[in-house]
Amino acid sequence: MGLLGEGITEVIAVTKDNAAPMGIIVKPGMSPRMILFKGSATVENILKHGWVTANFVSDCYLYPQYAFSDAAPSDLSKVFVGGVMMQRLSGADAWMGFLTQVLHETEETYYIELMPVASEYIREDPRPINRGFNSVIDATVHATRYVHSRDDSLKMLIEYHLGIIAKCGGPREREAGALLKEICGL
Repeated sequence: MGLLGEGITEVIAVTKDNAAPMGIIVKPGMSPRMILFKGSATVENILKHGWVTANFVSDCYLYPQYAFSDAAPSDLSKVFVGGVMMQRLSGADAWMGFLTQVLHETEETYYIELMPVASEYIREDPRPINRGFNSVIDATVHATRYVHSRDDSLKMLIEYHLGIIAKCGGPREREAGALLKEICGL
């Protein structure tokens, strides 16, 4: 898969005029998949337009930013791939374009198959990832659930990751941590 490895890879998924952090599931012998919750702009766009781009970024701030706010038009660039006009993050380090197909639907989710049609490496120089970066991603996942449930166990997990961000992150990770604190009211 090139940019995707086995397991769940966290990306910024872009659909029509929308960006949101998502996990892409890769298992041996299967095409990449996503599980999407009903009611989101991401799932509505995939059902309507049939495509998504996976954007690989080294700016951790983008995960909480796009989890809780819309993408500005200037954040997105048009790309024509697989016979379809798609969008990708303008500031992505790399991206992959996929056509989509619903494999299964439950009361709350859609299980989506991703068929790769294009990929591009934009940045050639690797950026180091510190432990704070990974904790921003984990804290963002917990925060997306916490803002709806106010579950104390999620709050504890967010606070744990905020501690790692403060100790192990750089300036951009600490900015992302501050954004998460503000969003969660911590």
